[in-house]
Amino acid sequence: MVDKLKPPPDRLYGRARGHTLRARQAELLLHLLPRLRWPDQGFRPTIDDIWLEVGAGSFEHAETIASQNPTIGLIACEVFENGIASLLSRLAATGEEKSLLKNLRVYAGDARALIRELPDCSIGRAFLMFPDPWPKARHAKRRFVHPMILHEMARIMRGGGEWRIASDDPTYQGWVDEIFSQQSEFSVRLRTMVKPAGWPTTRYEAKAIASGRVPLYWQLERR
Repeated sequence: MVDKLKPPPDRLYGRARGHTLRARQAELLLHLLPRLRWPDQGFRPTIDDIWLEVGAGSFEHAETIASQNPTIGLIACEVFENGIASLLSRLAATGEEKSLLKNLRVYAGDARALIRELPDCSIGRAFLMFPDPWPKARHAKRRFVHPMILHEMARIMRGGGEWRIASDDPTYQGWVDEIFSQQSEFSVRLRTMVKPAGWPTTRYEAKAIASGRVPLYWQLERR
């Protein structure tokens, strides 16, 4: 099936907004998001490395990664406004004078568009945590793990860079195995049902485990 896979569509799928934003959330998107928005806001010169998260959801994972690694800059991509609003609400919980995470930036759009713009060898680590599996075969071209996107990810990642992927969907798990078995730009360093140490939990991951689904975790290395 991979041989017949169509190129990924150059458009967004899925929701950009869920329930109606509360007035406070809308205000934060208008006034606080610009202080975090990539590429309008860059990183300070002392940043040691830049990491990338695709599909940050409600940003619990991104927020933890940024907090635990203050010397890296993390670009977290998410198109869903409600998820971005969740992050902003937490950061502004005690008022907007609360110090923002100086090493976290939000790309409020399709991660694929950002990836096309990033320089070669500019990313040291990447995260794809529980992406939309698009389980129907006719929607396979919409999955982020796609041969053409893998090539772009390989372009922007430095040699030895780490890419972490996790999924609880059996169809997507098989798909990841198949795609990575047919490429030469990444080595599979770890594939396990036991969550590795140092991988922050996401809300979706906790929900999947509570529902009896078994996640798989991959650690890949850019050759």
